Amino acid sequence: MKLATKDLLRLATIGSVDDGKSTLIGRLLVDTRQLFDDQLDAVVAASEKRGVGDLDLSFVTDGLRAEREQGITIDVAYRYASTPSRKFIIADCPGHVQYTSNMATGASTADLALVVMDVAHGIKEQTRRHLCIAALLGVHSLIVCVNKMDKVDWSQSAFQREVDEVQSLSSELGFKSVTIIPVSALLGDNVVDPSKNTPWYEGPSVLSALETSDAGSWARTTRGARLPIQWVLRQSGGGRTYAGMIDGNAFHVGDAVTLLPANIETKIRAINSGSGERGEAGVGLSVDLDLDDETDAGRGDLIASAPLPTVTKELTATIIWFGDQPLVEGQRLRLKHTTKVTPVRVQAITGVMDIETLVIDESSTLTTNQIGLATLVTADPLVVDDYRDNRVTGSFVLIDVVTNATVAAGMVGRASFF
Repeated sequence: MKLATKDLLRLATIGSVDDGKSTLIGRLLVDTRQLFDDQLDAVVAASEKRGVGDLDLSFVTDGLRAEREQGITIDVAYRYASTPSRKFIIADCPGHVQYTSNMATGASTADLALVVMDVAHGIKEQTRRHLCIAALLGVHSLIVCVNKMDKVDWSQSAFQREVDEVQSLSSELGFKSVTIIPVSALLGDNVVDPSKNTPWYEGPSVLSALETSDAGSWARTTRGARLPIQWVLRQSGGGRTYAGMIDGNAFHVGDAVTLLPANIETKIRAINSGSGERGEAGVGLSVDLDLDDETDAGRGDLIASAPLPTVTKELTATIIWFGDQPLVEGQRLRLKHTTKVTPVRVQAITGVMDIETLVIDESSTLTTNQIGLATLVTADPLVVDDYRDNRVTGSFVLIDVVTNATVAAGMVGRASFF
């Protein structure tokens, strides 16, 4: 049985601070009647408390008290919505530069990026950074909302100026699908229904574009099936099964698989899930696999079907650095990859990306929010795919050994636009 990934669209709203991301999502949820009465009442009460009128739509997603008091988005707010034709998981990502790591978290599982930009200011530095990160994280589709069109009297020339800017940057970053829409998130123009204020625009509303966008890209892979082992389960009748969440392609009973990094070849005898035994299990399902051969596999090992991932202690990676102190050559950290944690050393930093030009400059350090290339050496072997082939087995995070804080997101391999 396969998951219906095409009916579920995972999207992340990205862009710079104050361009209207939270307001747009709030408008989308309110106008499609996705909120309960008590949720609306809470938003009204928060709006009145801050003296912003009857309804501040940004409060629909800004759920933390600190966010509502400051009028900013800090954490990633996840909201769930549905229409007759599709279900949505919406990650409303913060725009402030100090919360770039949260934005990367929200975009890491997205099929699509919903980009919001102020028509009067165009693509800001943080918008460029968000777009670069989205491209790095494997997001291939954009819906770009050129917001606050009411502030420029619905000027077609102002909109066209931003269309040209967006198309140029998205082409450089390698996005495959880009839809650009003139909107007013505050007033609702072109968000759910077409607006009479833009007779010169013949494209879809935001909702229509979302309903027809390609979904399920987070689940696609050109590689085989993968199961990072999370638990080893001892069975009452003897023997062990290996539990985790499936990524990549589906597993089937009888499939030839390899346990890595030990390189033990075996076959799947049975697949068990919470609903009972099954003959097939696809991406996103948590199962335990019963194998023909007894092994000493443990947490952090990986069961894979062909083509097999790479087993290595040295990898070239694209790094997004979030730490307050610079990343330097020789630095020691911990690396978390799927269910495995291992010590790691930064052997070399080979370059840093200039956000404005997208050129890689020579550098031996990475500072906060910079994107660069590095060579890492791990204490234990990792079982990895290139990130462009698999977003789960191709990704990792770096952890500070003293503070235990997550200080970087990493992708195995070199980004396609580097």
